[in-house]
Amino acid sequence: MAQSPSLTSGERAILLTIAPRIVPASAAMSPATGETMMQLIGETLVSRTPAMRRQWRVFLAVLRWAPFFRYLRPLERLDGLRQDAVLRWFQDHRLQVIRGGFWGVRTLVLLGYYGQPGTGSSIAYTPSLDGNGVLRARARR
Repeated sequence: MAQSPSLTSGERAILLTIAPRIVPASAAMSPATGETMMQLIGETLVSRTPAMRRQWRVFLAVLRWAPFFRYLRPLERLDGLRQDAVLRWFQDHRLQVIRGGFWGVRTLVLLGYYGQPGTGSSIAYTPSLDGNGVLRARARR
């Protein structure tokens, strides 16, 4: 597998800020679990095109700084209720590109948390380590 692109400290901070808003159980994760989460997200991003990675980084910056125009603070400096309100605004935005950006970030947070061996089982998530091999085997029958 290719080298994982490193996430900047700002990207890591915003992801760790929004993770408990998206996956409440992640509020109690250990630093090691948080680090594994960042590694999974980084490894997933490396499989995307450079253009998609740039779009993701731009959207993450917008997600972080857009609340400044209303609350005079970036997202990570807001209380939980305001963070939830900001994230709902992005999630339900009338423009698909904004909703899509939010759902992309949300998906990576979910993958980073539930993709870990110890957490996926908490929701009965047991992915095949063979990837799509199981699907291909079924299709050949």
